Amino acid sequence: MLLLGAIHPAQAQIKPTPTDTTKKYANPAGVSSPGSKPFFKSKLFKAVAIPAVLITYGAITAQGDAGVNRDARTFVQKQFRPVSTTLDNTFIFLPYLELGAVALAGVESRNDRINTLLIIAKGEAIMLASTFAVKYLANETRPNGADNLSFPSGHTAQAFLAASIVHTEFRDKSQWYGIGAYTIATSVAALRMINDKHWQSDVVAGAGFGILSAHLAYLSHRNRWGRKSIGRDIGMSPAYFGNGTPGMTLSWRPSK
Repeated sequence: MLLLGAIHPAQAQIKPTPTDTTKKYANPAGVSSPGSKPFFKSKLFKAVAIPAVLITYGAITAQGDAGVNRDARTFVQKQFRPVSTTLDNTFIFLPYLELGAVALAGVESRNDRINTLLIIAKGEAIMLASTFAVKYLANETRPNGADNLSFPSGHTAQAFLAASIVHTEFRDKSQWYGIGAYTIATSVAALRMINDKHWQSDVVAGAGFGILSAHLAYLSHRNRWGRKSIGRDIGMSPAYFGNGTPGMTLSWRPSK
C-alpha cells in the first residue's frame, strides 16, 4: 500500500551552495579594471622622451665646424671671451653641493640619504659608461682641436645628471631647488662653448645623456630599507679638535 504525505520542513535539509570566495579581494570596490595605459603615458616614455629629443638633435647637428655648430661658435666668440676652465670643472658638482646643503638644512627629500647615494652612484655609472662609449665611437674633433672626444660633452652630462637628481628629490617641496640646479647645469654647458671646448651639438646631447642617466637610475632603483631607512638620522656638523684643527663630525642614529 502506497502512502503519500507531506514532508515536515525540519526533515528536509537542503545544503546551500557554497559561495566562491577565491576572488573576494580582487576588486573590493566593484570597479571594472581599466585597460593597459598607452605607451606615451608610461613611466618609461616620460623618462626617455625629453632626453631622446636632446640626444637626437645633438646627433643630427654633430657636423663639426658646419651648420648650426659654426653659427653658434661664431656668435659665442663675438659675445664672450674665454673664461678660466676651473669654473666649468668646479660647477659640475655644485648641484650635489646644493643637494647636501638642502638636506642638512632639514628639508626632507623624496628618498632617504642612503638610497639617494645609491641612486647617485647608479646614475654616475650609467652616465660615464654611455658618454665615454659614444665619445670614442663618434670620434668628433673639439672646436679647439685638442682631441677627438668632443661628442657628447661629459661636463654637461655630469652637471645635468646632478641637477636632475636635485629636481627629483626636492620637487615636492619646491620647484626652485630644481630651477637653481638646472641653472647651474646650463651655465656649465655655456662655459664649455665659451672656452671653445665643445660644439653646440655636444652640450645639447650631453644634457640629454645626463638627464637620461638620472631617470634610468630612478626607474631601476628599489628602496631596500623603505621610506624611513637607517640612513634617515645621518648628520654632519663642523667640529674643532683639541689642537685647534678644524674638522667634520659624522653622527648616525639607527631608526627604531
